[in-house]
Amino acid sequence: MSTPIGFQITFDALDPHTQARFWAEALGYELELGDDFIRSMLERGVATQDDVVEIDGHLFWRTGAAIRHPADRDVGPYDDPAPRRLLFMAVPEAKSVKNRVHLDLNVGHDHIDAEVQRLTQLGAKALYSIDEPGAFHTTMADPEGNEFCVQ
Repeated sequence: MSTPIGFQITFDALDPHTQARFWAEALGYELELGDDFIRSMLERGVATQDDVVEIDGHLFWRTGAAIRHPADRDVGPYDDPAPRRLLFMAVPEAKSVKNRVHLDLNVGHDHIDAEVQRLTQLGAKALYSIDEPGAFHTTMADPEGNEFCVQ
């Protein structure tokens, strides 16, 4: 029997910082802050000011942003167990076809409407709903059009 492998889920994004903030709010996750590490990379000349962006007083890599579960705040990427982490990386092109992978937010049948309303206020869009025996969910799109389900 082999040891389970830790992983993160990575999303392509036109604006990784906006996506990270949306999903942090949607999931109750925290933005991953790396000010000290980024400053050390700048001081050593490994990175330049063109590689970073300052948002709300924190430094982030320009091309990416990550969020993680609050309980995993001090867990390193290669620790066992690995942190529950989503990474958003900048790409030049917008989403053009349906996702091959998506997240299901499990809130329970009685809480779907309230959660859809909350996520809509954060910038998501409800696409369609299914409520039939054995299947119930609302399919939504995040601010960049990536589909996900609330069930």
